[in-house]
Amino acid sequence: MIRLNNIRIPLDFDFNNLEKFCANNFKIDEKDIKSVRLAKKSVDARRKSDVHFIISVDISANGESTLLKKLKNAVPIEHFEYRVPKIDAEKSPVVVGFGPAGMFSALVLAMSGAVPIVLERGLDVDSRVKAVEKFQNGGELDTECNVQFGEGGAGTFSDGKLTTGIKDKRIGWILEKLVEFGAPEEILYLAKPHIGTDKLRDTVKNLRRRVIELGGEVRFGAKFIGFETDNSSVSSVIYSDISGIHKIETNNIIMATGHSARDVFEMLYEKKVELKQKSFAVGVRIEHLRKDIDKAMYGDFAGHPALKAADYKLAIHLPNGRALYTFCMCPGGYVVAASSEENRLAVNGMSCFDRDNVNSNSALLVNVTPEDFGGDHPLAGMYFQRDLEEKAFVAGGSDYGAPITTVGDLLSGKTSLKLGKVTPSYRPKYRFAELKEYLPDYVCESLKFGIIEMGRKIRGFDNPEAVLTGIESRSSSPVRVIRGESLESVSVSGLYPCGEGAGYAGGIISAAVDGMKCAEAVIAKFNGGSL
Repeated sequence: MIRLNNIRIPLDFDFNNLEKFCANNFKIDEKDIKSVRLAKKSVDARRKSDVHFIISVDISANGESTLLKKLKNAVPIEHFEYRVPKIDAEKSPVVVGFGPAGMFSALVLAMSGAVPIVLERGLDVDSRVKAVEKFQNGGELDTECNVQFGEGGAGTFSDGKLTTGIKDKRIGWILEKLVEFGAPEEILYLAKPHIGTDKLRDTVKNLRRRVIELGGEVRFGAKFIGFETDNSSVSSVIYSDISGIHKIETNNIIMATGHSARDVFEMLYEKKVELKQKSFAVGVRIEHLRKDIDKAMYGDFAGHPALKAADYKLAIHLPNGRALYTFCMCPGGYVVAASSEENRLAVNGMSCFDRDNVNSNSALLVNVTPEDFGGDHPLAGMYFQRDLEEKAFVAGGSDYGAPITTVGDLLSGKTSLKLGKVTPSYRPKYRFAELKEYLPDYVCESLKFGIIEMGRKIRGFDNPEAVLTGIESRSSSPVRVIRGESLESVSVSGLYPCGEGAGYAGGIISAAVDGMKCAEAVIAKFNGGSL
């Protein structure tokens, strides 16, 4: 099979005629073509007067060696077939957490016959949706089942973005599995794939069912509270549920607890597991009208039926030495209540597959480093997060309302208490407040000057009526759990810090890859050191 890259296609192109197009444009006899598959599709909107697609196609045909010599931008490709050996584990490995890292580590372990047991502190996705909806409608916060905790992890209540900066042969397999479990097929070829929170819910349920079909077990409402060791090696895991405290004998724990399981970080610190401060970022969510962002990105092509809601990615280096960047951009999405602790406020972005809400939003984040945390304690970054979230909770009215302001008020230094054409999408409520009520001065300064600069890159980004909603504080973990070459904790053998919460991933795909790597490390231990 060969891949043809960098093919320019008009927006009105009929992709049902892809095979005929390849035959005509690359001088290949149709009788020699066995199959043509769309491999990549992206929007080129660099010139607003000429918006078009750039695609890559995979062609299986007779005489491929000749085609490789003849065709420009043609490269050979091979399909990666992922396999794991069958093993016989005397004691089931335990996976803590059922977000992307936990789901894919459990899946790989189940494929090997290791009979994994998954402990997830939150509930199944259907029960979780009810708990989140109740909170967003003004009900009580469930600190064990919310936007952060429960089946699918924090990604279940996001945009389901699958973009990643890492290169790994496992990524294609992960995407194929997600499609098998219910994700839209387009994630296999879109340059910026996403599932959407609505479709992601069924996808994670189907993945869980596969783990169970293969012999694994998934326990919801099962909170990881500790582990026991024998000669500095894991001997059991301890968890609690509504019936009490339980122990499972095991020699291997894949700890994929996510970036918001702060009680886990505290437990690890008490057990003298080596931890390290880690830089992260804090800021707000910025909301514009979707139609305005579409117009800014696509020009007169905005609204074309072949184009979905526009996204963007921006980064600015500022004179104060900070960086301001956009993160987790949600076209046609919502700003959601992402708190997981009482009397602390956090927000995130979410969108459904169709991305058809009236607003588009993105995190606007400023980097913070250990020098900002005010101490050398390994958990100082976590305490720094908590302090900001407590201030945001108060600024929002001390009732899980979110503090908001407009870009115009930020830039003018005034508080008008008046909205323009952009209505905040956050629920359950919001309240006007200045950023300085909950964010450090250097973050406020960075936001102010950075937004002006971003307005020079995207017309209307600095629109005075755009809304800023705080606080976005959970972009990544403030802690790294130190592990060695075997992927085990350097302090405890058999403990595998995994995924975003442990400081080794940054998004759904990279977390899933790390989960697979940790599962492979466990399998290799049973398989004589090899996979």
